[in-house]
Amino acid sequence: MFIDRPDRFNATDDTLGGRISLARDACNLSVEAAARTAGISPDRWAAFENDRDIPLADHLPLIADALDVSLAWMVSGHGTGPVWIANHNVAAFR
Repeated sequence: MFIDRPDRFNATDDTLGGRISLARDACNLSVEAAARTAGISPDRWAAFENDRDIPLADHLPLIADALDVSLAWMVSGHGTGPVWIANHNVAAFR
């Protein structure tokens, strides 16, 4: 998903894992890179994204920081969510 201006995205109907995945995609990070940034194993991170496990309370701020979203957005879908920034492919949509 690319747009021609920065924008914030609310995801109140998504799961916690869905919001983690969405924010990681917006940052253009691999599971391994995002997990390394937050100090979490890639296997656990993948389990969070797939809703097979939930992060401990002390992991949530680390995940939110790694993905540049607010803790409130991470938990509820309200707040400062991911930014989708246009790249050189935007010209193709005009």
